Amino acid sequence: MILGAAMLACVLAGPAAAQSAVPKQIKIVVPFSAGASNDAIARAIAPQLAERLKTIVIVENRVGAAGVIGSEYVAKSAKDGATLLLTSSTFLTSAATQPRMPYDPVKSFAPVAMVGQGPLVLAVSGAKPYADLPAVLDAARAKPDALNYGTAGIGSLAHLATVMMNESAKVAMTHVPYKGAANAASDLAGGQIDLMLANYSSLAPLVQGGKVRLVATTAPGAHAAFPALPPAASVLPGYAVEIWVGVFAPAGTPPDLIALYNDAINRIATSKETTALLDMDGTAPAALSSADFGRRVADDLAQWRQVAQSHHISVE
Repeated sequence: MILGAAMLACVLAGPAAAQSAVPKQIKIVVPFSAGASNDAIARAIAPQLAERLKTIVIVENRVGAAGVIGSEYVAKSAKDGATLLLTSSTFLTSAATQPRMPYDPVKSFAPVAMVGQGPLVLAVSGAKPYADLPAVLDAARAKPDALNYGTAGIGSLAHLATVMMNESAKVAMTHVPYKGAANAASDLAGGQIDLMLANYSSLAPLVQGGKVRLVATTAPGAHAAFPALPPAASVLPGYAVEIWVGVFAPAGTPPDLIALYNDAINRIATSKETTALLDMDGTAPAALSSADFGRRVADDLAQWRQVAQSHHISVE
């Protein structure tokens, strides 16, 4: 009788315990151009993921609409673990500022893993006299809207993060949107704009050449990658922006595959190949569970939507 019950339990448990098969090929979609930082990270992760999962992993760039085109492609792909999205916080700022999205950034995706996170840096033109963040804010208070800041475009992460900074400091500056952070950085070096928030790697050559000066980070506290830079929070308590790189799958992807990918990517994020790329921006690996990553995504989206709505920032 006991033996029969045990056998019945095994039969009933069998289908529930069955593992989903790892696809014969996995495609990591990067919604940005080849050579960009997200693309470099994806290409560092791909061979390591292939080795861990014993399958083929390729990277495909699907560019356009601030990452929306590639993200939509993944959202509408088969829910079998064969298509993944590697993207950054821009995934959420696009959703917060574009009123008509072809997907829901939370409901259309299953968060897999956060590869890493890190701060932006605040840079001023080397042609300007501002030695630190207090000097920048004093100048902005003395002449509202006289200082101008550049970004990669309306609704970009740097745009919303600077709006948050200005709101926290109760200052007004003039936004100068560009087509890409590289163009803004070039004008910053030339003195055409006063300041900008950006990834460190976007500014590193200009900093080393003395054309641009770093004055703060957007980290919540002192940051190991930038020991000489104070956090903006030391002047503006509570202000912090940390950007992330993460991996998503289409909503409905089997949870056991999500768990398998999460474990693999968390381990890969700490590898020598991956950390070498993350270090370039002061980004650190973040071993979050898929559930914790999902909560972070929801919290960040709520924050960016609040900023966009409060300041009427919309990209048609």
